[in-house]
Amino acid sequence: MDAQFRDRAVYLPGDDALVVADLHVGRDAASAVELPLGERADLTDRLADLLARFSPAEVVFAGDLLHAFGRVPEGVEATVERLRSTVADAGAELVAVRGNHDGMLDAVGVSARDSYRVGDTVVHHGHERPAAGESSPAAGRYVVGHDHPAIEIEGTRRPCLLYGPGAFRGADVLMLPAFNRLAPGTVVNGMRTRDFMSPVVTDADALRPVVWDDEAEESLSFPPLGELRRLL
Repeated sequence: MDAQFRDRAVYLPGDDALVVADLHVGRDAASAVELPLGERADLTDRLADLLARFSPAEVVFAGDLLHAFGRVPEGVEATVERLRSTVADAGAELVAVRGNHDGMLDAVGVSARDSYRVGDTVVHHGHERPAAGESSPAAGRYVVGHDHPAIEIEGTRRPCLLYGPGAFRGADVLMLPAFNRLAPGTVVNGMRTRDFMSPVVTDADALRPVVWDDEAEESLSFPPLGELRRLL
């Protein structure tokens, strides 16, 4: 897998691009309870750390930049502007891909596209099937979000990347967890293909979870879900 997974994001060395999905800006404002985690600082500080680590030429937001559907809560526009300035200050170009939550992007001054191709990689939110024309010539890899995958090990839920070699149209699939740590992850341990919301998932049993270990500063790869289901 020519990709480096770290803190819910993936860096693609061959394409010199950093991809994050499901930032869900405004998730804290939509909650009815007071949350201990400051969303703006958490998102921007972690993004800044990733930019310092990888120094990518491009940063791609792979859909669901926003959380709310009908209105933009107070503070959301300022958070989006901070994210943009964080990317710009690192000398990278920002590209936004539209997700199913992103109907209000115009209100925060963000232009987005349905998918984005960098090298042989197509970045798409994953809530719909990417149009075939967007992968011509054939893509070698799709990077998506949408399902917020997490794996549960010994009672602990951990966000994970799902890696499916040749899993969609003969191309590899990388499904990212939600970058916003306030978004609950969907435990994939027992999920079958029909349980995933993304049509990009065509064989759940072949998806390999990858977890980032903060303490060890390394990513840990697990067997495919079809095998892992029998082990856990």
